[in-house]
Amino acid sequence: MTDLRSLLGVACAALDQASALVTDMAVGAVQAKGDRDMVSEIDFAVEDRVRTFLQKETPEIGFLGEESGGAGAGGALTWALDPVDGTANLVNGIPLCGVSLGLIADNRSVLGVIDLPFLGQRYRAAEGQGAYCGNDRIRPSRTNELNQAIVAIGDYAVGERARERNARRLALTARLAESVLRVRMFGSAAVDLVWVASGKVDCSTALSNHPWDMAAGVAIAREAGAVVMDTDGSPHDIMSAATIAVTPALRDSLLEMLKAL
Repeated sequence: MTDLRSLLGVACAALDQASALVTDMAVGAVQAKGDRDMVSEIDFAVEDRVRTFLQKETPEIGFLGEESGGAGAGGALTWALDPVDGTANLVNGIPLCGVSLGLIADNRSVLGVIDLPFLGQRYRAAEGQGAYCGNDRIRPSRTNELNQAIVAIGDYAVGERARERNARRLALTARLAESVLRVRMFGSAAVDLVWVASGKVDCSTALSNHPWDMAAGVAIAREAGAVVMDTDGSPHDIMSAATIAVTPALRDSLLEMLKAL
């Protein structure tokens, strides 16, 4: 495989530029992308800047962005970018949002960098090299009982078939509310995943799996030592239906809950 250490440096350099745009630019015009979904001028500016930079630095690697779709080489490696994960938070002045850049190799996340610019935090990981926030090595919590767990849940569905898709999400929320210490919805998959990786929350449950949303955070959470899986317990990859990240001691009890939905 291409040297992940050098590619991690490329990804960090790309996010240096992206983070500066997020903090320096005004939100600008906000456009509707569909039912209760939006995109800002910052989303477009960040994606354009990062795509241009990566195509220059790594022309042999493909690119997939939330706003512009796929571009570049079509080989085994693909960059996956969410230029602003948590756009609704950003637009409303809520600082829980981030730039999320992951690297996918043969349908599996192997590298990730997530910058939370308004919190001053940068998370990064590459397979076999550990996971870090700044210079500090991170690991998931040691919580071993669901009734002591803080669980982050993904956003509810909007758009086509939202009512149908939310039935399972609402059922999961209800089960968690009956069983865990606290349920939280932060509005950003990037935040959810890096906070599992660093032990701030004990689990994140997202019944979705868009590569731009999940690639970076999955790589960071897995490398930190969290279990990242689909709802049936199989290891997570880009084809998974859901993205569940959990501290290892809670895997089995959470999986039992998921299978009962």
